[in-house]
Amino acid sequence: MSADNTLSLAQLEQTDAFIGRHIGPNAAEQQAMLAELGLESLDQLIEQTVPESIQLAQPIDLADSRTEEDVLSELKQIASKNVINRSMIGMGYSDTIVPNVILRNVLENPGWYTAYTPYQPEVAQGRLEALLNYQQMVLDLTGLDLANASLLDESTAAAEAMTLCKRMSKARKANIFLVDENLHPQNISVIETRAEPLGYEVIVGNLDELIEQHDPFGVVAQYPGTYGHVKDLSELIEKTHAKKALFCASADIMSLIMLKSPGELGADVVFGSAQRFGVPMGYGGPHAAFFATRDAYKRSVPGRIIGVSVDSRGNQALRMAMQTREQHIRREKATSNICTAQVLLANMAGFYATYHGPQGLKVIASRIHRMADILATGLQSKGVELVNNTWFDTITLNLGDKRDSAYDAALALGINLRKVGADQLGISCDEKTGRQEILDLWQAIIGADHGLDLEAIDSELVANGSVSIPAALVRTSAILTHPVFNTHHSETEMLRYLKQLENKDISLTHAMIALGSCTMKLNATAEMIPVSWPEFGSMHPFAPIDQAAGYSEMINSLEEMLKAITGFDAICMQPNSGAQGEYAGLLAIRNFHIANGDDHRNICLIPSSAHGTNPASAALADMKVVIVGCDDQGNVDMDDMRAKAEQHAENLSCLMITYPSTHGVYEESIREICEIIHENGGQVYMDGANMNAQVAISQPGEIGADVSHLNLHKTFCIPHGGGGPGMGPIGIKAHLAPFVANHPVQKIDGPKPDNGAVSAAPWGSASILPITWVYIALMGQPGLRKATEVAILNANYLTKKLGEHYSVLYTGRNDKVAHECIIDLRPLKDSSGISEEDVAKRLMDYGFHAPTMSFPVAGTLMIEPTESEPKAEIDRFIEAMIAIRQEIADVEAGKLNAEQNPLKGAPHTMEDLIDPKWDRPYSPVLGAFPLDSVKANKFWPTVNRIDNVYGDRNLFCACPSMESYAQD
Repeated sequence: MSADNTLSLAQLEQTDAFIGRHIGPNAAEQQAMLAELGLESLDQLIEQTVPESIQLAQPIDLADSRTEEDVLSELKQIASKNVINRSMIGMGYSDTIVPNVILRNVLENPGWYTAYTPYQPEVAQGRLEALLNYQQMVLDLTGLDLANASLLDESTAAAEAMTLCKRMSKARKANIFLVDENLHPQNISVIETRAEPLGYEVIVGNLDELIEQHDPFGVVAQYPGTYGHVKDLSELIEKTHAKKALFCASADIMSLIMLKSPGELGADVVFGSAQRFGVPMGYGGPHAAFFATRDAYKRSVPGRIIGVSVDSRGNQALRMAMQTREQHIRREKATSNICTAQVLLANMAGFYATYHGPQGLKVIASRIHRMADILATGLQSKGVELVNNTWFDTITLNLGDKRDSAYDAALALGINLRKVGADQLGISCDEKTGRQEILDLWQAIIGADHGLDLEAIDSELVANGSVSIPAALVRTSAILTHPVFNTHHSETEMLRYLKQLENKDISLTHAMIALGSCTMKLNATAEMIPVSWPEFGSMHPFAPIDQAAGYSEMINSLEEMLKAITGFDAICMQPNSGAQGEYAGLLAIRNFHIANGDDHRNICLIPSSAHGTNPASAALADMKVVIVGCDDQGNVDMDDMRAKAEQHAENLSCLMITYPSTHGVYEESIREICEIIHENGGQVYMDGANMNAQVAISQPGEIGADVSHLNLHKTFCIPHGGGGPGMGPIGIKAHLAPFVANHPVQKIDGPKPDNGAVSAAPWGSASILPITWVYIALMGQPGLRKATEVAILNANYLTKKLGEHYSVLYTGRNDKVAHECIIDLRPLKDSSGISEEDVAKRLMDYGFHAPTMSFPVAGTLMIEPTESEPKAEIDRFIEAMIAIRQEIADVEAGKLNAEQNPLKGAPHTMEDLIDPKWDRPYSPVLGAFPLDSVKANKFWPTVNRIDNVYGDRNLFCACPSMESYAQD
């Protein structure tokens, strides 16, 4: 085959090839869809859809598209500037060994990382089982009754523990929260940040003294302490309970294998990081935080809880339990704005425990402890004074004026230690600590001629035993007795278990997931590859900043990209979820007003269409929510907006508004709205959930927003991970930049140095930021604009085709939608009895995950195809929705039974198909194979429709017996 001599070298190099790989419809398909809309070009579509007043006059300042090879090569060079020393810093982060079977088959597997939150549990039973295993692991290790399915990080979990204590403590009038001075400093900072707007008084110090002096609503201690102490907390807990307060323990999960559980000591809440169970440090995240408490407090547990229920056949089935606790229901009355988890990382931690089992974990924990014992014994034998005489893995040395030289000597040997105060040095052992590290540390601290015999010290410890863990705190209770933790220890068994669970879940590897507001777009392989690079994964978040030159360069470069995209003056990378971004942005506004002497400004206007995290975040920032109405077209009611802004002008803090609106349209009056708020002394917070309809076409900062969060797990290609991870950095205008989060351990340039933290790590979940960096670099300015245009095209094409069969609730100018549309099923429910839930479950029979159900309007489906879905897949979804509409019509006409029809019976399982007692008035083939096209690639839900009410009335959130699995 001869070369095409009509093409130039520049064309043959195909530097823009990735754009066509990311964007689903090719040029011909785009033209076909445009023709369906009566349009000739994407430019014409944008002119008819996006208000002219917000369209950019000039392209955003980004480079052109580049090849995957070029971008990954550059990022590898940047990453190589990171110096990966052996980290023995501790402070809640430890190096770990990720089992390769989990690394390759979970972390690097799109079947796991592209799935969505399990709101449709019938097609998420694999993830739900993995999370239930994680919860069981947490229950066993903490000794408590109820665990959630993870939180964002240890420090935000600490803040959530404090607010739970305030809600549930019987010390009703108390307003003091006592904090152990031995808590990790980042935990203290996030607690203080959360407490200040809520009006809680946080007192940090010696808890034995503080509990005698104060009457708190809650107390929190580190177990073991940040400097290594292993302390019996039982007496302190008794004194706390005597004052009707609740006691929280921030625990090291690995230590709990050897230490008596905090629950056995009497703690009411136990939380911490599951990172050292096989999750890379990643310069701070993402990591799953565990959170457990007593059954009596189950209604106040933040985040998600996985529970056991039954399906319509009576078979065991899993689901998210008690969802009415969440912010999207309670809104401004919420006590937490948590709307996500760290599911992918919680799954990894749970699988780590499953793979190693109780005996394997005991060996790992014992080895870590033995290394700390050998290190300490050798040092003490040479006269080195230890601050702590008890420990699990961490010792702190009193070295006086020799501290810095010892630190530098360890550094020269490639080991990072922790400087404590003026003359102390902290050392933490971990799963990777070996003989050589111990020898190197003896050399650095004592000298090369230390004369210590590691093997002899080990033999002495074996013969005489260790007293570094007090006898009263040695764990005697069993852990991980459930068969799931005692079955899958060979790689063959583990591999098959992982695959068995993966096969139960719909992900983007199966079909489009057209969830409105969630932007389930392609997570390209090239974007994901750097996450596994050790240059990014093995970095401790508190490593010396000069060792993180690669991270600094990548983060600074990404900030510049995001500033060019958003029109903001600065970026704060710390928030590690969209809701945390909201909270961080509102705190910046709050602190700005206080600095200007306007601390009375506490009114937050929020349109009635807003996502539930908006009012929840406002409540956490001590703002009073005033709801602004919407008109019949879904737009903000301008008369109501102006009236309420003027009514509250003296106390107006801000407006929170999503753009395009949560109703899926570009509001023509957005500039005027921003002007009204500014005229009345307020700031504009723009929710970035729908940024996929703005990139390279308009800019929040140019429209009039003062701050906005960016869901990197939506618009910028970080995968949803089955319900997390996420990142929610905020863009801010210059006047707000001094007021965003800083960090107590690693100071960040820009914000005021004393500003508190909102997350555990300075740059949040830094190890997933390369995903977004690669995406933007690959797409360039032309690709990003094309992505937005095609996202709008796909949404309008789908809306046009479905609008011939369903009622479209809202449209904007020229009857166009933005990047998503809302299908109104309420009229059909009135005429047929078929609900939006019936349609959602029926879509599973056609091989699709349902769109967003009953948000932002009850009785509707919100659909967002994204730019990554090709026309054929969108047409397949349209075909399914049209077929479902015909089924509804058959119910309306009496051709299908009103109570027993394929929609009410959905989803249909293989068990249905082979059931000899099938007695429904339609065939099992119609149930399971509603279209011929389904037969070619059938996805089988593994359970029938789940009984949500049963699951909440019979709450059970631990692993059922294996016998029950076998029976099912």
